[in-house]
This record gives sequence, structure tokens and C-alpha cells, in this order.
Amino acid sequence: MPTGAKLMAAICLAGLGWIVSNEVRMLLPDQGDFGWFNVVNGVIGAACGWFILGTRAGQGRAGAIANGVTGVFMLVFWAIFVHAGNEMLRLSMRRRFDGPMEALAEMFQTAIEYALILADPLVIGTLAAGAVISGLLTEFTASRFK
Repeated sequence: MPTGAKLMAAICLAGLGWIVSNEVRMLLPDQGDFGWFNVVNGVIGAACGWFILGTRAGQGRAGAIANGVTGVFMLVFWAIFVHAGNEMLRLSMRRRFDGPMEALAEMFQTAIEYALILADPLVIGTLAAGAVISGLLTEFTASRFK
């Protein structure tokens, strides 16, 4: 059932995914073509906002902040998972792996490398501020538009 809180959460986390994607692009200047990087992260953010943050709205300010942190954590988790899986598929098409277990092991290694890239203070600060703001805006929307 669509609600104003779900829409607000989707917009907030989609925007946060887009902003953090631009920050990650600045951290990796040697990478030339990012392709659909921002769009994919925006869509993942919108889905996490709609299904995770938006459905939990209406629990007060403390609950809103906790829900915002949960939504942002899941955004980061799924973005890393999707991009590591994409990299694994790209390398698989070049026949770099001998079997599926080696490909999965490489996928998890790539996910760890991507997580270490996100350990930059600017990215962490943006994610933390975005979690609080997204949670509070979603909570405000849930209380205003029932």
C-alpha cells in the first residue's frame, strides 16, 4: 500500500545513494567509465527506502533515527552486493575463474574491497547524516500524512 512515508523514504534514500555515488567516484579518479553506477545506487536506495524505512515509520524520533540507520545500512549492503556481483559476472565472461566456487570467493573478496573504499570519513559522515535526516523526514511525513 503506497503511503507518503514510503514515498518520502524512497526519495531520501535514492538521493542519498546518488550523492554517495558521486563521492565514491571522486575517491576513484583512475576509473574512467562508471556507467550506470549512480542510477543503480539510486534505484537500490529507493527500494530500501520504500520497503525498509517507509514501512517502519511512525515510531517516534528515536525509532526514526534507528530506522534511518537501518535503511542506510541496507542500502550500503545491497549496493556492495550488487556491484560485487556485477564485477564477478564481468570477470566470469572473460573466463577468469575455473569454477563457480572460485567466482563466489572472488565476489566476496571484491565486496570487502568495496567496503574498504567506503571507509572514507566523508562517505561515512554523509551516510550518517543522511540516515538521520532520512529517518526524521520519513517520520515527519508519516505523522503529517496518514
